[in-house]
Amino acid sequence: MLGAQATPAERRAKFRELLAGDQIVQFPGAINPINAQIIEQTGFEGVYISGGAFSAAMGLPDIGLTTLTEVADHGRNIARVTNLPTFIDADTGWGEAMNVARTVQEFEDAGISGMHLEDQVNPKRCGHLDGKEVVTTAEMSKRIKAAVKGRRDENFVICARTDSRAGEGLDAAIDRAKAYADAGADMIFPEAMRDLGEFEKFASSVDVPILANMTEFGKSELFTTEQLANVGVKLVIYPVTTLRIAMGAIKSGLQTIRDKGTQVDLLEGMQTRADLYDTIDYAAYNDFDSAVFNFSQEGHQ
Repeated sequence: MLGAQATPAERRAKFRELLAGDQIVQFPGAINPINAQIIEQTGFEGVYISGGAFSAAMGLPDIGLTTLTEVADHGRNIARVTNLPTFIDADTGWGEAMNVARTVQEFEDAGISGMHLEDQVNPKRCGHLDGKEVVTTAEMSKRIKAAVKGRRDENFVICARTDSRAGEGLDAAIDRAKAYADAGADMIFPEAMRDLGEFEKFASSVDVPILANMTEFGKSELFTTEQLANVGVKLVIYPVTTLRIAMGAIKSGLQTIRDKGTQVDLLEGMQTRADLYDTIDYAAYNDFDSAVFNFSQEGHQ
């Protein structure tokens, strides 16, 4: 009630524990705070905060138009309500090396548990679109070193994403990943892998955990957690899944209301009032309010 009970430091330590563990973990994307609460209540290990989903929810394409302030505020609102580790998309870090260091600190202050930083040039593109351009390995290594230097909590996870597979090939992408790990990255995010073999080659080539992006309608096949675990993947994210589920249902439902003049046929698929109140712990707020405002008005004018 009134937010997460676990502190940001505890959640960051938990993120490190998960990455060091033997089991693969799943971080579905949350598009808003109540989405994060449902993720936690469903039993997942963490919450992912997608830049692509956030920009789409704002009616913008995923090309780096959202600002650090907007994303940090969005992340803060989500991190505030969940006891799970939160892992956020930092795009290219919003500038040069010092901007990247500030980005880390803004996310730390927002209660976030970790972030990923990518090697695309600005303006960036969605990782599963063609025509991406990447900076040099040296430039990206500077970004990572700045992020590490800016970090105040050693448990805040800094993940390096490489979008170089499409333009430079798998071997070059792996060489970049090795350099990024040497620069201090705690985890590697190889974007747009084509098959399980590519994930396996990445996992066997670097000494840090790797992440699999299981986004729909992209370059990667939608593999199961068992398949990904068998090739060495440690963390799976589902960035835009909840947004797509929600928007699909909203679009269909609105058309039903437009066509039939009522939402009565949609009730079965809706979250009920009781479930909503249970999700946000409405009763605990009511109990808190009653305990605080229990004074008597007798004798007062």
